[in-house]
Amino acid sequence: MVAQFLELKLRLLSNHFRRSPLQVVGVVAGMAYALAMSIVLVVALIGLRSAGDITLTRDALTVAGSIVVLGFFVMPLIVGSEDSMEPRKFALLGLANRDLSVGLLLAGVLGVPAIALALVLLGTVATWSRGVMETLVALVAAAFTFATCVILARLSMAWGALLLSTRRSREFTGIGGIVLLIVLAPVVLLALNTNWGRSGRGVLGEVGEILSWTPLGAASAAPGDAATGFWVSALLKLLIAGGTVFVLWLAWQATVARMLVTPGRAPAVRNNGGLGWFDRLPHNAIGVIAARSFTYWGRDSRYWVSLMIIPVVPIIAVLPLAIAGVPTHWLALIPVPLMCVFLGWAMHNDVAYDSTAIWLHVASGTRGFADRIGRLLPALALGIPLIGLGSALSIYVYDAWAVLPSMLGVSTCLFLAGLGVSSFTSTRYPYPVTKPGDSPFAQPQAPETSSAFTQSMAFVGPIVLTLPALAFAVLGFTGDPAGHTLALTTGVGVGLLAVIVGVWMGGRAFEHRGPDMLASALRA
Repeated sequence: MVAQFLELKLRLLSNHFRRSPLQVVGVVAGMAYALAMSIVLVVALIGLRSAGDITLTRDALTVAGSIVVLGFFVMPLIVGSEDSMEPRKFALLGLANRDLSVGLLLAGVLGVPAIALALVLLGTVATWSRGVMETLVALVAAAFTFATCVILARLSMAWGALLLSTRRSREFTGIGGIVLLIVLAPVVLLALNTNWGRSGRGVLGEVGEILSWTPLGAASAAPGDAATGFWVSALLKLLIAGGTVFVLWLAWQATVARMLVTPGRAPAVRNNGGLGWFDRLPHNAIGVIAARSFTYWGRDSRYWVSLMIIPVVPIIAVLPLAIAGVPTHWLALIPVPLMCVFLGWAMHNDVAYDSTAIWLHVASGTRGFADRIGRLLPALALGIPLIGLGSALSIYVYDAWAVLPSMLGVSTCLFLAGLGVSSFTSTRYPYPVTKPGDSPFAQPQAPETSSAFTQSMAFVGPIVLTLPALAFAVLGFTGDPAGHTLALTTGVGVGLLAVIVGVWMGGRAFEHRGPDMLASALRA
């Protein structure tokens, strides 16, 4: 029975090499990268065998091992990929629960992550091979770590299939995971800027000591304790690691038994009264297009990804500067203009999100002006409160209300200029995007370089147009109060002019390039 499960998994893996040539190249490149990184880590771990500071090596490997164990549980939830060996697919075969659990678990060993983990764990055995008993403890600990990671990965995918069966829930989880990874980026920067020679070693030791008594790091810490002579704690941590594997095995069996009798959940059907935004907005071309855009922004996960990234970007920008010692009152001036840049930039390929539905506009002869204005209204509904409230909060932290006009002028110019440039690029230079209903994290391959050109133009263009307002703002900060007023008037004026010109040029391109836009949507 086990051999049949392993053969089935190998057949599923071989199917990856029967796709298009470009996809096969991607699969091979990913496997080569994983193998190369594994070899590098193994060589580094073998080198640690001769390290003089055994305590530091133990603490570092305990923390790293804990992160790896946690990653094997979290990453399947973030990625949200479908499990090709889900227990429910074998429900009609009449297999015993224990046999099915063992077969699926062993089949999970055949995969790039598990094989890479096995290689790295062999490297940790080499690190702690300082005696017969130490090597034996390292082998047992590596086996416990490997089993823990494999079972956690299987549990993560199974629980995701049970609890996140609908597309909407998987999208929320994936977006939340991506945001979490982005938020953790400043933590990595903080770790890189920490003076490990003076204070970081103590922090690492404290964190490693805590994790070593948890299921996450017990197995990773046991060989280090044995190498330093703490045999009692090493044996106790091996017991914790072994008990963790046993509990996870029981949880896996219970999960398989539950899934065999639990059908997949169907998405809840809601009976909505009325037409939503189509009832609230005027019944003309601009109102209908705006209503559809508001609906997209509220329901389409492709828009959620962009919108959820916007408030995270300032965190990534501000925290490293704060770590570097930049005063807080200067940091308060960064978030709002930065969010305005990305909010305007998010519209640079908006037409492509319609996919093949754009043929309705082409066939009905929709005016380009109506399309451009209707699509801008959701962004304006978000951007105007952001500029007003965000600027007031920033200046409150800065504690000098005289510079508020500069903040309003620069932010407004960045936002409106972004909308103006995006109104033109989305019709003149569209490029393929993810189709409606697909994962928002997938990106189709564009046969040309238009995507990079469009993205660069939509990002750099508003910044260039804002330079005059920014120059007046700098003049106001350096001692001329009139510069703040000039920054406001110049920023608002240039921003409005950019929107007018962008809507006009984008509208003309929309009316003259309807067939080309439809062809671009079909290529996606």
